[in-house]
Amino acid sequence: MRKLLLTLTGAALFSAQAMAAEPASCKNIRMGVVSWTDVVATSGMADVLLNGLGYNSKQTSAVQQIIFAGIRDKRLDIFLGYWKPAMDNNIAPFLAARQVKVLAAPSLADAQATLAVPQYVADAGLRTFADIARFRDKLGGKLYGIEPGSGANTDIQNMIDTNRFGLGGFKLVASGEAGMLAAVQRAVNRKEFVVFVGWTPHPMNINMKMAYLTGSEGVFGPDEGRATVSTVTAPDFAERCPNANRLLENLTFTAAQESQLMVPIMERESPQDVARQWLRDHPGDLQRWLKGVTAFNGEDGMAAVQASLEL
Repeated sequence: MRKLLLTLTGAALFSAQAMAAEPASCKNIRMGVVSWTDVVATSGMADVLLNGLGYNSKQTSAVQQIIFAGIRDKRLDIFLGYWKPAMDNNIAPFLAARQVKVLAAPSLADAQATLAVPQYVADAGLRTFADIARFRDKLGGKLYGIEPGSGANTDIQNMIDTNRFGLGGFKLVASGEAGMLAAVQRAVNRKEFVVFVGWTPHPMNINMKMAYLTGSEGVFGPDEGRATVSTVTAPDFAERCPNANRLLENLTFTAAQESQLMVPIMERESPQDVARQWLRDHPGDLQRWLKGVTAFNGEDGMAAVQASLEL
């Protein structure tokens, strides 16, 4: 009888722990989002899942340095867009001071970011970093980057400042992702030469015939800009909010998945609407992402999200 009572007591304790609600301080989760469509897409997915689980997820759009500082200053909790190595220099001081934490496993393992050209430019002979200077006149002496302060722009400006690959005197044209892509599309429509920051995952790889330049000598990281994307949290987030942190650890993607998510977003659909439709169409992903995750109140996480999706 004593054995039975101990067993029942242990089972009850285990059940209570399994159904324990997340601390009230975790109810509001503040997410930083950079204006890169891949980060917008994955952040939209996290937003839908967190809200479906009963959290109050709020997004703040800002450049990466402000987001890292926001996590440091306890104004933000999470960021799903740390591109490594493109953002290494910007995050380094925050990591050194232990003001932010990077989750152990990347959310995306097969990314790439480096300079790219339309395929017709590559066919004309501009295939490597060393080739750029030979086509200075056709390029108008310009290299198209993304938003000011980004790691990619810093790398480009460093090449210009040090005359690496003979790029001294070139001008970096900095703008957001949308502005850069609009400029590239104008050049493509006119069959003009253009060099720009390209990356995958992104619909540009689907919508445009393009080629990534080689011979970068590690400017954008080893292996011609091969990259990973990871989630960044407040240093104590996993201890404070273990259930929400488990969701973030589960939330992994492939470049192909993210590219598909990004297409309707770039056609002006809401990231949250895109995420909801993806979850309805891909129950396997929903199950994988919610493994071991409960609702905020400790109840069944899958049931809560399914109800929010009207499944």
